[in-house]
Amino acid sequence: MNDGRPDEVTLADIVAARAVVSDVAVATPMEESRWLSALAGGPVSLKCENLQRTGSFKIRGAYLRISRLTAEERARGVVAASAGNHAQGVALAATTLGIKSTVFMPEGAPIPKEKATRGYGAEVVFHGRYLEDSLARAREFSEETGAVLIHPFDHVDIVAGQGTLGLEILEQAPEVRTVLVPTGGGGLLAGIAVAVKAMRPDVRVVGVQAEGAAAYPGSLDAGHPVPLETMTTMADGIAVGRPGDITFAAVRDHVDEILTVSEESLSRALLALVERAKQVVEPAGAAAVAAMLDNPEGFDTPAVVLLSGGNIDPLLLGKVIRHGLASAGRYLYLRVCIPDLPGGLAGLLSEVGAAGANVLEVAHERISPTLDLNEVEVRIQLETRSDSHADQVMSRLRERGYRVYE
Repeated sequence: MNDGRPDEVTLADIVAARAVVSDVAVATPMEESRWLSALAGGPVSLKCENLQRTGSFKIRGAYLRISRLTAEERARGVVAASAGNHAQGVALAATTLGIKSTVFMPEGAPIPKEKATRGYGAEVVFHGRYLEDSLARAREFSEETGAVLIHPFDHVDIVAGQGTLGLEILEQAPEVRTVLVPTGGGGLLAGIAVAVKAMRPDVRVVGVQAEGAAAYPGSLDAGHPVPLETMTTMADGIAVGRPGDITFAAVRDHVDEILTVSEESLSRALLALVERAKQVVEPAGAAAVAAMLDNPEGFDTPAVVLLSGGNIDPLLLGKVIRHGLASAGRYLYLRVCIPDLPGGLAGLLSEVGAAGANVLEVAHERISPTLDLNEVEVRIQLETRSDSHADQVMSRLRERGYRVYE
């Protein structure tokens, strides 16, 4: 279908892809977000691809790519490398089409993603610390066995499959002016940008990366893909150390801006989605929401924020929620010096209660060079309502003569 360069994806490719992808992927819902709309000063909608089959958008590109293999290629099977979402997409697509699949995952990949990948019919092998390590091993496996490598993002069929999301966004939100997209290797961003810009060049398309795994800003500055030396982020779904060659060109040519978000912002966004939107989303899937929360008035509305995946380990979800609560001023950890006298602790707790804070944990420290002879340090963890409420609690304690340290 491509009438341009063989490594260039066009709107015609994406339209053709939709007819194929619709056999397995569902058209996910779009919901208006009243709380984000209030912050942004105009309509903001959530495109809930976390509700897609396999829990993310990845099934779109994986199914298109595998469906176009020849009979001889299908007989050799497929191999992929993924931290989890692409793995599940490849596994389901291959099983649906009656093809054997092998997936290499980096060590420490989320357990639910591993189990789901196996459940969809793939053989899972752990290799390396980062996705790039797993991808290198997958390439070796492909050379050794003849299995066809299904790249997680850097292939025209993958990009075209993911681009079907762009068509849905324009149909579900025809007045949209800004689209925010979580971004790792760039397959999703590239596909959406190609589709959206071909039909609505006035729409601003923004990619969002985690600060600790942001390969695009430096690569775009250099004019070519530049690998990161290290990556650190809980957003494993977008932890990609080097943009693809195909995706880099499409992002360079069609995307208006790349933003980065901190781990704290990701935590706050994930927590807000659970509390306000009742949507369970993995850290990578919450990246676009994090960008909007960082600068809610920085985007023209109507805006669409993509929730790209919902495959989160329940243990990580608990940790992220706690971290998000702390980042939002909902947890307060203090060290308070009090007199080592009967009733000293009771007096402190009384003041905390009067300030409207809830005590979660209390511990004593009696031996410290910073303490006077008749003092004890109390380490106290509190539940507060917001940053301003936390400040009020600390101010009240200091006004009552307590020495307070965060």
